[in-house]
Amino acid sequence: MKICYLIQTHRCQEQIYRLVHTMNRLSPDAYIVVSHDFTACNLNAEALNQLPKVHVISGKGGRGTFDIVQGYLDAVEWLRTNDFNFDWLINLSGQDYPVQPLHKVEEFLAKTSCDGFLEFFRVFSEESHWSRREGNSRYFYRYQKFSSPLSERLVKFLNPIKVVNYIQPFFRINLSYSMLGTRINPPFTEDFNCYGGSFFCTLSKKCVNYLYDFYLENPEVVEYYKGVCVSDESFIQTILANNRSLNLQNDPKRYFDFSQTRDGRPHTLTIHDYSSITQSDSHFARKFDITVDKEVLDYLDNKILNVALENSLM
Repeated sequence: MKICYLIQTHRCQEQIYRLVHTMNRLSPDAYIVVSHDFTACNLNAEALNQLPKVHVISGKGGRGTFDIVQGYLDAVEWLRTNDFNFDWLINLSGQDYPVQPLHKVEEFLAKTSCDGFLEFFRVFSEESHWSRREGNSRYFYRYQKFSSPLSERLVKFLNPIKVVNYIQPFFRINLSYSMLGTRINPPFTEDFNCYGGSFFCTLSKKCVNYLYDFYLENPEVVEYYKGVCVSDESFIQTILANNRSLNLQNDPKRYFDFSQTRDGRPHTLTIHDYSSITQSDSHFARKFDITVDKEVLDYLDNKILNVALENSLM
């Protein structure tokens, strides 16, 4: 069985190098594809390409737009074009980290009868993790980015104008993403529901092939998602969860904590989160920032690398 880890990166070279080296050491036979946004920060691609089965390609990043989804799809196209034969594709960001030895993750995938592991819920239902207003604002409007991102100071200053979002249905102002949206009719029906969930997932080749073929064959749906806000938290879920032939488990196998934040970003994990992380049955956790706390990654390295070493000696 062959695993491909797709790591989409855009910041902090040191943390990217650490993640790639750790994963390459843990699973030297797996493919590791680093899709890096070189417009956001530099990366020594030549050094990483010298590692066995590591490949660096140019990719797109971004928050709130279709760019990160496009980067994922472009990476899938690159894998297809270059005849990479994989059984599972696991996408990560540069701020993710394994919390189990990768041989355990790969053994789990070799035995499962599921086709994919991802978080998914119907956006416009009682099971939704978002309010009805949040779902409407995201997926019933076509957005345009402001000419330049708003500074945190300006966002705070302009915050009172968001009241217009509550008194009329024709347009939406999103200061967090520096966007203005106008009302549209989405493509959803009783047979094609809108689903949401975390962008990060573990998909079998069956799922990846279906996702990519749908992308090629349904340009109107793709065009719709290119215009909405936070498309990365709906595009993959909507395509896969509407296919009843796929055996999907509603579990992304990721540890993240949104309980301490209010800006749509997960809490930055530190050594204080170590017990919660390791007591979960997650395969990966996010997000980490070595400029905030490097110690938690040292502890994780000690845990997963030692277990991997013991396994290799058995």
